[in-house]
Amino acid sequence: MKITDLDAKEYDQYYGRYINKLSTEIELIAGFREGMKNVVQFFEGIPDTKISYRYEAGKWNVMEIFQHLIDTERIFMYRCFRIARNDKTSLAGFDQNIYIEPSGANQKSIDSLINEFKIVRQSSILFLESITKDQLKYIGNANGGGMSARAAAFTIIGHETWHMDIINERYL
Repeated sequence: MKITDLDAKEYDQYYGRYINKLSTEIELIAGFREGMKNVVQFFEGIPDTKISYRYEAGKWNVMEIFQHLIDTERIFMYRCFRIARNDKTSLAGFDQNIYIEPSGANQKSIDSLINEFKIVRQSSILFLESITKDQLKYIGNANGGGMSARAAAFTIIGHETWHMDIINERYL
């Protein structure tokens, strides 16, 4: 399933900023595999001197952004899972800012975050491989708006691209 199969009516406009980061040629599962490789290489390549850097007071550092990517993947794959199972229950949003401190991101090593990311990503890939194209088209309600299972999944890989671009522009 390619991103070109996705209709803009399958997600709230807010998520378009992530989805629009993706190449029109990207295929969902291949995008998750390629994303895993790219994210790991990206974070392995960040100098130790930049891991705790904040470009502005009150902004997250690189470790916190990485933890945010992991947490967001968990949440959006949960949304994808529930929607793909045809669950019509409205799924709550989340306040990303309150997740950072209790995550303990700054007490973890970059290697432990990379390992955590790989495990979460592998779980996401296995789930996506287990469902049908029709299930990916199911529409549910997430954070007060309509969202398809595949839109939730594509948002994950666009979201990581979004944040790696920000790190490149403002942190490195």
